[in-house]
Amino acid sequence: MATKYYVVWQGRETGVFTDWATCKKQIDRFAGAKYKSFKTQAEANAAFGGSSTSAATAGGASSSPSAPARKKSSAATVKTYTAKDIAALALEIQIYTDGGCEPNPGKAGSGVAVYRQGQLSELWYGLYNPNGTNNTAELHALHQALVMAETELKQSDSIAIFCDSKYFNQCVTQWAVGWEKKGWKKPGGEIKNLELIKTMFALHQRIKGRIQVRHVNGHVGVEGNELADRMSILAIGEKTVDFVRYRDGLDVKGILAMRVG
Repeated sequence: MATKYYVVWQGRETGVFTDWATCKKQIDRFAGAKYKSFKTQAEANAAFGGSSTSAATAGGASSSPSAPARKKSSAATVKTYTAKDIAALALEIQIYTDGGCEPNPGKAGSGVAVYRQGQLSELWYGLYNPNGTNNTAELHALHQALVMAETELKQSDSIAIFCDSKYFNQCVTQWAVGWEKKGWKKPGGEIKNLELIKTMFALHQRIKGRIQVRHVNGHVGVEGNELADRMSILAIGEKTVDFVRYRDGLDVKGILAMRVG
């Protein structure tokens, strides 16, 4: 029997699932559930990354007409993924980002952790700025992850970036659409880090149908996020201006024992 991939846009948990039993748990008796099956992983990831709201069951039928209508969720809503949520996703590549600043504003650095097939593959750190902020450090880390994701798309269509800043997740993936239409202005005033946000938005627009950008909470035990955090602090400690690959071995326990940001 051919493998199917299941996308849940509205349910107890959302994402791409690899088996019907797990998918069913998210949508069974969930009012307004939106879900659909796909034949390939690439199609499922693209559909979920594009935030489609097409509602269909695994068999192709519409979701239950008896379910009460739900108000369309605000574009400002961002789901926070736990380690358990991430483990349930069908992903070949996971890229985690984090930025640190000591104090804020002050000495800033960025870090990235890359996983392939669920295993830690690479760590990156750098972009030290003696007069930075936590926001700029977070933004630079996310930018590097987007650049990496575009390169990885040559080999895989199953990629997600996990960032612990909802603000910058939304800046790049949601709000910048409206800002661009209004001449890069917003009602609240100045858009900080505008040139970098423009660059990141253009990059995300090119690849958004083939990747996911998701939110995780920082310092709650999501390994990739914790490792990215340690890399950002390493960048500050070593004052590493370039963005470089960590070469001292992937001893996860040892790296997690490093200073926390």
